[in-house]
Amino acid sequence: MLALSKIYKWVNQGINRTFLLKDINLEVKEGEFITIMGPSGAGKSTLLNVIGMLDTPNEGSYTFMGEEVFSLKEKQRAQLFKTHIGFVFQAYHLIDDLTVYENLETPLIYQNIKSAERKSMVADMLDRFQIVAKKDLFPSQLSGGQQQLTGIARALIIKPKIILADEPTGNLNSKQGEEIMEIFRELNHEGVTIIQVTHSEKNAEYGNKIINLLDGRIESIKEH
Repeated sequence: MLALSKIYKWVNQGINRTFLLKDINLEVKEGEFITIMGPSGAGKSTLLNVIGMLDTPNEGSYTFMGEEVFSLKEKQRAQLFKTHIGFVFQAYHLIDDLTVYENLETPLIYQNIKSAERKSMVADMLDRFQIVAKKDLFPSQLSGGQQQLTGIARALIIKPKIILADEPTGNLNSKQGEEIMEIFRELNHEGVTIIQVTHSEKNAEYGNKIINLLDGRIESIKEH
């Protein structure tokens, strides 16, 4: 499904070069549930952002569904991202002045989906995540768990091939966190590929592969 080869990412500070990612080689098959772990500053979010096309490395190649990502024009890359990748962030990233309904509808507007179809797709998601009663509320009126459910619903509404989740339960209590992880497990069983960044050993257990990063390098890959 996707393959990263010899990925390097660095920042130059004066004459010093600091590596954020070093010689990353990684293959992800469709339907996998992968966890990326490692201490703060290991490069976890940077790696996720490269996979999610939000960040470009200095060196290396990236193939996503048969396309060489870095040789695509920006517009084509954006299209690939919008069609196939759903992002879930720790800080929710909902649009504050839009209601839950409007937050869910926004990605569909970008895809030029007709109004009637948008309505039914949003209704399905509200129903699936049991947030119908919240549809006219703004993010600030929701609990953390409800905001994250809305964030996941928004990521899923485009029916992505892959979900990238950056500390998806980081701001939630343990019960809410467990609910979110169960949703990911269910999605994975439905065939959605998931790559999550987490510090939580418990969350890592939901995946079938754990990648440990240290100082921008892949230290180990464990399957279970």
